[in-house]
Amino acid sequence: MPVSTPQQTGLPGAMLPLLGTDDPARTVAWRGGRPVSAARFLAHVHAAAQRLPQTRHVVNLCEDRYAFLVGFCAALVSGQTNLLPPSRAPQAVAEVLAAHPGSYALGDREPPASTLPWVQLPELTDTAMEAPGMPRVAAGHVAAIGYTSGSTGRPRANAKTWGSFVASTDGNLAMLRRYLDEPFQVLATVPPQHMYGMEMSILLPLRGNIGVHTGHPLLPADVAAALAALPAPRVLVITPVHLRALLRSGQSLPPLDAMLSATAPLPGALARDAESAFGAPLLEVFGSTETCVFATRRSARETAWTTYSGVHVHPQPDGTRIEAPQLAEPVVLADIMEPTAGGFRLRGRGTDLLDMAGKRASLADLNQRLLAIDGVEDGVIFQLDDADGLDVKRLAALVVAPRSSEAAIRAALGRAVDPVFLPRPLRKVDKLPRNATGKLPRAALLKMLAQK
Repeated sequence: MPVSTPQQTGLPGAMLPLLGTDDPARTVAWRGGRPVSAARFLAHVHAAAQRLPQTRHVVNLCEDRYAFLVGFCAALVSGQTNLLPPSRAPQAVAEVLAAHPGSYALGDREPPASTLPWVQLPELTDTAMEAPGMPRVAAGHVAAIGYTSGSTGRPRANAKTWGSFVASTDGNLAMLRRYLDEPFQVLATVPPQHMYGMEMSILLPLRGNIGVHTGHPLLPADVAAALAALPAPRVLVITPVHLRALLRSGQSLPPLDAMLSATAPLPGALARDAESAFGAPLLEVFGSTETCVFATRRSARETAWTTYSGVHVHPQPDGTRIEAPQLAEPVVLADIMEPTAGGFRLRGRGTDLLDMAGKRASLADLNQRLLAIDGVEDGVIFQLDDADGLDVKRLAALVVAPRSSEAAIRAALGRAVDPVFLPRPLRKVDKLPRNATGKLPRAALLKMLAQK
């Protein structure tokens, strides 16, 4: 059954409120174990907006999630666009700034590079001046430009209007309300600069009666401590990589009411283990930087995806065309989807499907088989750019397996896949070059392979 219809955003010139509720006392965020009310938050936004340069674009590099939230909204109410680079690396930030002349970087700490045009966010104290009412933002205003992670090639820019953010977030809220009532609190292990982190830890607190924890802990003990600082009900926003590490640690957590996962395929076995360990439903969400989230499933029990209301998927020769309330025009994704009564089944990606020696396989399936090998803690199989003498693009693998040899891993994988799809080379490494959301930029993989 489709999730209930998200709120319509109206015409591009319509003015939409910054917050989805007018309650000045409701909690927007948790800082140092203390709640921040909507009234205090709006005062901080107003004070920060007074300090911003008069220009069009800003790269928000605030590390504290609440500081990022304030800076994001201060830019919105000032008529500016938030730039979300594919990483916080100085070179990536500099490239995005250079693509938008006159832009600047906003931060809450020392700049990562002295050459950046830097503006310091004002200190967020309890003495901030009161905001002059609820700010409103034009539905057609470009609120953010997000960049893809580069996991399949060069990062690409994608513009998001405030109206599209409102529509996509209302869809996420409708999905979550099937499992728990508001108010609830969110803790995220992903940074707010990534679109998944933006949707689930920045936009949710703006649109719903939801408070977000200010940090993004990664170590299992830190995740547990951060959750303990929040009142129930609690929602943990996580990635499969972080979830696997959490389970492997054996760390117990305070009671959870739901978990969300994205950024990489979530194996059903991992979802079932997580639900068993933490006693809460694990909801995998499906989307992209181009589309935002538009479907969900409970991966411990379901293989098919349920689309949000108003979403339609149309198979294409090169992928699937997506129509959604948050999209001004359809977007074609490389994902191969088979429509079902309530949504779709995912059959892989156009770039994920392999055809070698007359045989076919999926990179996603090969990677799941690699990760299922005893002793493999992390790993990835990917296709090289250059073809061999037979005009075949070979596969390569990088594997983290401290207690296993390359030969043992290769032998175990050989029992699970057709020999034509065995990666050559397969090399052990100490750690994969994952970014803050657990993704593996292709350039980083090729660089690591060349270093061996």
